[in-house]
Formats: sequence, C-alpha cells, structure tokens
Amino acid sequence: MITIKEAVTKSELLDFIKFPFTLYKNNPYWVPPLISDEQETFDKKKNTAFENADAQFYLAYHDNQIVGRIAAIVNWSEINDQQKKKVRFGWFDAIDDIEVTKALLEKVYELGRKNNLEYVEGPMGFSNLDKVGVLTEGFDQVGTMATWYSYPYYKAHFEQLGYVKEKEYIESKFPFSNVKPEFFEKANDLVKKRYQLKPINFKTTKEVLPLVDKMFDLFNESYAPLASFVAITDKQKEYFKKKYIPFINPEYIKFVEDKEHNIVAFSIVMPSFSQALQKANGKLFPFGFINLLKAKKNSKDVLFYLIGVHPDYQNKAVTAIIFKEYYETFTKKGIINCFRTPELADNAASINMWKHFDPEINKRRCTYRIDL
Repeated sequence: MITIKEAVTKSELLDFIKFPFTLYKNNPYWVPPLISDEQETFDKKKNTAFENADAQFYLAYHDNQIVGRIAAIVNWSEINDQQKKKVRFGWFDAIDDIEVTKALLEKVYELGRKNNLEYVEGPMGFSNLDKVGVLTEGFDQVGTMATWYSYPYYKAHFEQLGYVKEKEYIESKFPFSNVKPEFFEKANDLVKKRYQLKPINFKTTKEVLPLVDKMFDLFNESYAPLASFVAITDKQKEYFKKKYIPFINPEYIKFVEDKEHNIVAFSIVMPSFSQALQKANGKLFPFGFINLLKAKKNSKDVLFYLIGVHPDYQNKAVTAIIFKEYYETFTKKGIINCFRTPELADNAASINMWKHFDPEINKRRCTYRIDL
C-alpha cells in the first residue's frame, strides 16, 4: 500500500531532498544538486519565490520506504497577472510504479481544485530560473546543474495517465572549434558602428554586482513575450544575485551598452560543474567546495545559461558583439565544448542565433499538462 505524507519538518524536507540520491545512485548521467542549495530553495523564509507562490512537498512511502516525491506549487503572479489558472508540479521523482506517480499527482490535483484552478502543468519550478521539464530524449547524456535528470518511464507514466505535452524544450551542444569568427566579425563591426554600441567585460565579481539589477530588468523585458514567462521581482533579484553570481566567472558575463550607458543585451555563461557536482555528491565539505572551485577556474566545458536582448534591438544582430567577446575569452581559456540550457523548441529567433555553430540537439524535454 502506498501512503503519501507532506514533508513539513526540517528532517522530512531533508528526506525529500535526499530521495533522488538513492533513486539515481550509480547513474552516470545524473548530476546531484547541493543539499544546502536545495534546503535554501525549500525554506520559506529564505527563498523569495514564496512571496508570490505557495508550495507543498510530498513523499510517497511503501513498506516504510520512500518511493517518490513531488512539489505542488501555486504561482499567484501567474494566476493573477496572466490569468493562467494553473497548478504546477516540480521536483518529481519516483520508482517505476505508476501507482506511486498517480498517488503523488493526486496531491497536486487537490491543491489545484482547492484554489479553483483549471489545469496542471509540470515538471517546473517556482520561476523561469528554476529547472524545467522531464527528459524525453537524451537519457544517455550527462545532465547539468541547470536541469533535472529523469528516467524514461517518467514520460511513459504521464502519458499513461492522460497527460499531453504542453511545452517542448531542446538542449544542444557544439565543439568550440565549430565557432568561426568570420560569421560574426563583420556584423560585430557594423552593429557597433550603426547603433553606437560597445561591449562591457569584467575581471572581478565586484565589477559585475552594481549592474546585476539592470541585467534582471532587461531579462524581464526581453523574455516577457514567451508563453511561460513570469517576471522576476526585486526581492527575487537579490536572492538570485546571491545564489548564482558567485558560481560564475566574471569573464563569462558579457553586457552590451548604448551611448547613454543603457544595457541593451547581456549573456551569462557558466563553467560546467557537472563532474564537480558528481564528485561532491551533494556535500560542499570536506572536498566538494574544492572541486567546485577547480571547475569554476579550469573547466574546459561551458554552459550558455542566459542571453537577453532588449526588444528594440532584437533582430539587429547585437548577439554578434557578444559572440565576438566570448570567442576571444574562450580562445584564451582553451574552451573545448559549449552546451546550451533548455530553450523552447518553438523559439525560432533563439534557435536561429546559433545556426552557424552547427549545434547538435542532444536532449529534448517537455512539460506535461492535464485538465482538472
């Protein structure tokens, strides 16, 4: 018999966080999160997402053993501002037993009906900077710190339960040797001159911090048209600033500004932490911290995390300036492989941006929905 229990206490939430460490033990493609990071994510006093969202965390038990987990989430900004009457689910993991999946999802339906919502979508987090989607292809590819791994049966369970694909995301990779500067050097010179733009590069995190709020404002503007977008609040900016900026090499953050010093484009690239996180196995100490620092400094693989361009400058080849700057930085660093985090499969403008680098789609993932 399967029983479902809400994880409320610190100990229960730790069980919730640690369950995947058992489920994916010895899986070479799973990248474990940092346990301390996950604890902060689920702490209603620390994670600013809880200002605009409610969440409940559930564990499934069989014979006193944990066999699954799920978070049921209501994002009030999405419901009130966008009129999307949706209940989300995220952090879903379960053994290959459809009855476990079904029992966990029932708790999501309960929360949705209680709040008069119309449909369910997931897996997804609280906001657009959280992880998204269940893998549908690429189960034999190593994950990243920005994605969830999942077994093939997750997709099968959702489909058996009547879920349909809502949004599809693609991830891709290309060797840095595919990057030929002739594809963007000419455009770089023309765009700079025509629009009086210039790149901003950084050497220290201290130089980056004063501009991070402006970057998030631009993120909100540039991503607003996307169907799944929920704007980041001022308090969330502070939270993400502390959470993500320390992980990023300042040389991997690129801004473009106009003659009035307004930021019109930005990009964030992260070193790949996949191997370091696998070695750390959820723990910063005693050696996890050292492995992460080494990866930050020496990783030859990089992850294109975010690119944003102001609506007034979209379709004006401003990304040529960004690519030119990265080409120089990556050449000095000896970068070997470039990876891209999930992007909507129907985001033609973004996909078109990368065509000259001949990327290979190595993973697909999607969110699933069902009407309540």
